[in-house]
Amino acid sequence: MSEMFDAVDALVASRSALPSAEERKRLRVAHGLTLDDVAGALGVRRATVSAWESTKKLTEPRGPEREAYARLLKQLAELYPAPVPATFTGAPAPAEVPTLSTGPAPEAAVMTATENTQTPAPAPVAAAPAAAPRPASTTRPTSSTSRRPGAKKAAPAGTPAGGTDPRFENGPLAVVDVEDGKVLAYCTGGLVLDVPAKSLPSLVDWTLKEAKLGQPKLSGPGRPADPLIVLTEAACERYGLPVSLTAEEKDAGRIPEDHKVVKQLVRADWKLTKRGFGPWARIYRPAKGSDRQCVQLCIPSWNALDARFWGDAAQLPPAELARVLGVYASRVMTPRGSTAVTGLELMTALHPPTHAVRDEETGALRQAETKTPGSLGKDPVDCAPCEAPDGHPLLKDLPRFTVRGPADKLFEEAYDWARPMTDAECTLRYLVGLDVNMAFAAGANGLNVGLGEPTHVKGLAFDPKLPGSWLVDLSHVDLSKVKVGKEWVELDGSLLPSPFTPKGDRPTGPAWYATPTVAYAQELGYDVAPIEAWVRYENGRYLDGWYARLRDAYLATMADLGVDADLSPEDFLAAMDGYKERDPELTIVVSAIKATVKGGLGKLRERPRGEGWRPGERWRALERPTWRPDIRAAVISRTRINLHRKIVKHAAFTGQYPVAILSDCVVYAANGPSPLDFLPYREGKPLPGGFKLGINPGLVKHEGTQTVLWGEEVRDKFNAPELNLARSIKDGTVTDADNGE
Repeated sequence: MSEMFDAVDALVASRSALPSAEERKRLRVAHGLTLDDVAGALGVRRATVSAWESTKKLTEPRGPEREAYARLLKQLAELYPAPVPATFTGAPAPAEVPTLSTGPAPEAAVMTATENTQTPAPAPVAAAPAAAPRPASTTRPTSSTSRRPGAKKAAPAGTPAGGTDPRFENGPLAVVDVEDGKVLAYCTGGLVLDVPAKSLPSLVDWTLKEAKLGQPKLSGPGRPADPLIVLTEAACERYGLPVSLTAEEKDAGRIPEDHKVVKQLVRADWKLTKRGFGPWARIYRPAKGSDRQCVQLCIPSWNALDARFWGDAAQLPPAELARVLGVYASRVMTPRGSTAVTGLELMTALHPPTHAVRDEETGALRQAETKTPGSLGKDPVDCAPCEAPDGHPLLKDLPRFTVRGPADKLFEEAYDWARPMTDAECTLRYLVGLDVNMAFAAGANGLNVGLGEPTHVKGLAFDPKLPGSWLVDLSHVDLSKVKVGKEWVELDGSLLPSPFTPKGDRPTGPAWYATPTVAYAQELGYDVAPIEAWVRYENGRYLDGWYARLRDAYLATMADLGVDADLSPEDFLAAMDGYKERDPELTIVVSAIKATVKGGLGKLRERPRGEGWRPGERWRALERPTWRPDIRAAVISRTRINLHRKIVKHAAFTGQYPVAILSDCVVYAANGPSPLDFLPYREGKPLPGGFKLGINPGLVKHEGTQTVLWGEEVRDKFNAPELNLARSIKDGTVTDADNGE
């Protein structure tokens, strides 16, 4: 009888109507699933699932695949009902948020048949024109005209306001200041609230119960962002906190646990995370069901807003600071700490480790114990020994003072390469630097990375679609003769860096490489034979959503600054000239977005930070599922390879070779000071697969120009024929100061 019922169910499912293409895609994205995830579960090709979601040429599934697909969509529809437009009665309508609409996709690095196919992602068009900086006095009410919760001012262009969710109608954050004895909360959109709280515990209570601050979740299985409260120096004094930290407190990263304010929080049953009360303090009570009670504090005078990434944001008046942080929050996410911490938190917010599932017996929703498809899960996994940094517990049995070489350790890092100029180059007048926009974000786009534990294998044929670390000898790859596309070309290999090492040196034997590096050796026309490997059979495009979010944030903010994605090369160079002065506040946001990319990737291999750590012991970061040095290595490998591919295509077409490369900046000798003096544009079109001017991630902008004479003088002064001129090409200043990268 049960078999008969199953047959009836299958018959009904085979003829039942399916949701529209848009709804199918919405449900998949809401659950954090990629096309590959669905295709793998249903045993079909990725392109097949894409066709099922296509609004232009909708294809309907058939047979058992239709039955399984219908079951998937039905379960997802129960978890994520179609949104109903919110209505409000008796409350002012929130100011409009600049929206991001579809436009041309940014250029992805040219990919070969051995790499995953990249699908174009929508790029935002320009948001509303940026407003000129406003003097603080125009946004600060006097004590007789202070605004009540809900009262709004017209939001200046380029400033986000709260979303349509009534829980967060006042925006994601507030900057709390004291003026004329009154405590005021400066929110996004020009809104100012009176704050009645007399102590820090009562401020936390007010934030959660009355302020209506926060941000909707970024992913279906995720959770809303906690409200952020930024305390000015005056607010710190009002609530009993020091305006600045002592040297001892800076080293500890927190104020002492016996501080009076910490004691006040403890008496009020509030808790602090393990990092204590520092520049980015989280104050919470254990969640009860779906009711979270948590507030994030940011204290700029304690160096919460590092000047390397946030410029002079910490010195801005409250209204202006609320605008800067509000734009960042609306386009990236509410800050959870440094830009590096936020970059990592964004990955988790877009791919929550667990999700709610419906109990088939009771119908109730409960949190799943298994990880969300496409996520890294809630439990950390150990890396492979070759991926472990020095001092990792996996290496504790190595003899003391062991120096690990390329055959022992995966060393995928960004370029730092330079060479002496040739006689012909010395006759040219200029050195011109090109910088790849959001290079590491572009390297993450479409990249297949491991989602689970590594598996050790020997004798496995190389698979360019399988993420992992491979021990292989690439010393036979000769850059004087390589394949560009389908044709072999001859180059001057002595003028090119090796694509396989950060310093550009040719490998001398077996070494560990990430998958994109080995795949590039094949692309250049050479066979590879791995000796052994650590591969990850559970994999996916984990960083695609992260890339898209940061790309859209970057493009929208640059559009506000007058740099659009569809400008001609000449107009683009003109628009980039002086863009930072058009709106210094939005320039801070651009800097923070770029730092979020690099910092977030760096956090994937965070090293010990004091805490009495000794080599061989575990450190705190290892307990995170997002401690994944293999993912970091894959992104850096892909980014370095993307740049080398452009260099090779440029050399094959023009005969020009770089003289220096630093990370995402490459320097060429040229007869003129502009990139257009040596980039091979023909009727406005760039060399396919080469360097293209533009603001999209993966395209390039003008980094700076110096004279060839300057370059020779600098190298003579420091007696360094191979001094990396890319480090100083921007303004000609030779320095080793830390720029935060």
